[in-house]
Amino acid sequence: MRTIDDFNFEQKKALIRVDFNVPLDKEFNVTDTNRIEAAKPSIMKVLEDGGSAVLMSHLGRPKGQRNADMSLKHICGKVSDIIGVQVKFVDDCVGPDAERAVAELQEGEVLLLENLRFYSEETTGDVAFAEQLSKLGDVYINDAFGTAHRAHASTTVVAQFFTDQKCFGYLLAKEIKSIGKVMQTGEKPVLAILGGAKVSSKITIIENILDKVDHLIIGGGMTYTFVKAQGGQVGNSICEDDKMDLAMKILAQAKEKDVQVHIPVDVVAADDFSNDAQTQVVDVDKIPEGWQGLDAGPRTLENFKEVILKSKTILWNGPIGVFEMKNFANGTISVGNYIDEATRNGAFSLVGGGDSVAAVKQFGFQNKVSYVSTGGGAMLESLEGKTLPGIAAISEG
Repeated sequence: MRTIDDFNFEQKKALIRVDFNVPLDKEFNVTDTNRIEAAKPSIMKVLEDGGSAVLMSHLGRPKGQRNADMSLKHICGKVSDIIGVQVKFVDDCVGPDAERAVAELQEGEVLLLENLRFYSEETTGDVAFAEQLSKLGDVYINDAFGTAHRAHASTTVVAQFFTDQKCFGYLLAKEIKSIGKVMQTGEKPVLAILGGAKVSSKITIIENILDKVDHLIIGGGMTYTFVKAQGGQVGNSICEDDKMDLAMKILAQAKEKDVQVHIPVDVVAADDFSNDAQTQVVDVDKIPEGWQGLDAGPRTLENFKEVILKSKTILWNGPIGVFEMKNFANGTISVGNYIDEATRNGAFSLVGGGDSVAAVKQFGFQNKVSYVSTGGGAMLESLEGKTLPGIAAISEG
């Protein structure tokens, strides 16, 4: 795996694909700077070597049209503040203006190109567009894990114009290594905690990781499809009746592969999908009609704690309950605390996938786990066993 550490960027212009698709408020202030901060080490390595950095990214979904609200000029000031260098901006990402701005770039300087997705050729993976981008750097660095599962011009196609002058940035290399620890090299016992609402969205992940894990915790809304499939009463809980056969098949496969599956034994049930609903703790397979399970119960959490604390490698994808409501957040917070304890005891813990990352940030666990993935869809596709085009473009040629 060729990383940024394999290169010296003295007097070179590095074309870096970053993921600056950050949230903005109505005044165009960046409300979450994590992605910019994550890109800083790669940018600084180029500058400290005596090179210059040309940054390319998308922002939002302008669908191939110029849209002033989605211009990357809005974040230029914040990027400058974070990396400590005044970032220049050019209002195009290909063509004469962009090429001129790159030509004028001096050692130690940083240039941010305009939103790649102002051109539809970016998302269609147009080769001619990628070739135009390639003119803007001597070396290509992909440091955008969040878009590595897309075969876009700037994430995949452009790499073919750099032969051996291409590599992974620090962030992308860290993502690859972290997922590799879970899927290939992790110390045993390996545990996957899968939550969220639907079995259907996690099928391929479950099927792919059964060969890699020793324990599988099922949480969140998925629970009730598994419980009902085994003859339990789930009341009004979310349930995919058409996936019950699949749930039974997964349990059979797990048994065959000697994977221990841990499903909640009790839940906090509510008489309405509301934070103000009446609640009671009931056995997971005896939820009364008119009631729905919205969080893990106390006995379940004791079971989960025991499994988590004896695990040496932990993947967490998906919340344990409806954590957005305060009265049903305890399961997710508790699991976060157990993973924190396991990590302090030497376990490697990886959190990834939209809702679990949101929960980790909301409850302050981001510095208490080994790694929080920056790419939702990209991480899920990695866990499904798919080769991500953005990674293959650098690894394979």
